[in-house]
Amino acid sequence: MAEIGIVGLGRMGANIARRLMRSGHRCVVWDRDPAAVAAVVADGAAGADDLAGVVAGLSAPRAVWVMLPHGAPTEEAIASLGGLLSPGDVAIDGGNTHWKDDVRRAADLRAKGIHYLDIGTSGGVWGLERGYCLMIGGEAEPVARLAPIFAALAPGRGSIPATPRREGRAPNVEEGWLHCGGHGAGHLVKMVHNGIEYGMMQALAEGLDLLRHADSPDLPQEHRITVDIADVAEVWRRGSVITSWLLDLTAAALAEDPELAKYSGRVGDSGEGRWTVQQAVETAVSAPVLTAALYARFASRDEGRFAGKALSAMRAGFGGHLEPKQG
Repeated sequence: MAEIGIVGLGRMGANIARRLMRSGHRCVVWDRDPAAVAAVVADGAAGADDLAGVVAGLSAPRAVWVMLPHGAPTEEAIASLGGLLSPGDVAIDGGNTHWKDDVRRAADLRAKGIHYLDIGTSGGVWGLERGYCLMIGGEAEPVARLAPIFAALAPGRGSIPATPRREGRAPNVEEGWLHCGGHGAGHLVKMVHNGIEYGMMQALAEGLDLLRHADSPDLPQEHRITVDIADVAEVWRRGSVITSWLLDLTAAALAEDPELAKYSGRVGDSGEGRWTVQQAVETAVSAPVLTAALYARFASRDEGRFAGKALSAMRAGFGGHLEPKQG
């Protein structure tokens, strides 16, 4: 049995603790919300009153996993751990942090003899049951030490067929966790993963929107086709080349409500898509699909509204074109 501290018991942090406890590992947990702590303690964790209490509740060498929003909350927690942990201990950021921040933090902690791991964690709210894909950056020694933790969190081989010609490669990769490289590597890989996610989601959304409007009044009557997109999403799940978990989730949502009436269509972004595009610019790598997917999210929030007004004004000016009537 291993033990670990978990700081931040939101949508993912609490379930990370629960999944570890299911495998027999001991978790010392803390969150600013006492109710969140109480809920995980009820499932078997040891609760703490603050960050110092988490550290005090662990045996050396300690490991503390921070699962907080990127930016100030995570920065403050990692900085505080730098003053609470001892040489040989490990501080972990499992949230979505820019990989360059990891390089800086690792250097600061290294001066105190404290290890630092950046862990890109994918699995979302389904991770408790499905497991988490882990992308880990940092030194090899603490990664090896915490291998039982990573193995418990990862999904395992499951029913996914083995990839041919992988003989001799690290078997843990097929379990769902990877030591990607040095400090920052884990969050770099997760950043690009999320940028790809933006592109895949946008492609699915645009394709379904095309089918939904296949009976548009803009088309000649003989070219109008009515398509049940809920059934299309379902049949695509069955053997098509675009089968994916994202498609599974989309099909489930459409089966519940084919019009998706409870959604506004205003799509947020949590930073990783922007960072991915910035990385493409800095490395002179062409990434038009990922960039367009990010911009589509901006447009969904009406950030392109003024541009639309300007376009309408230009069309009216040069050709007398009127805006289409609403409704």
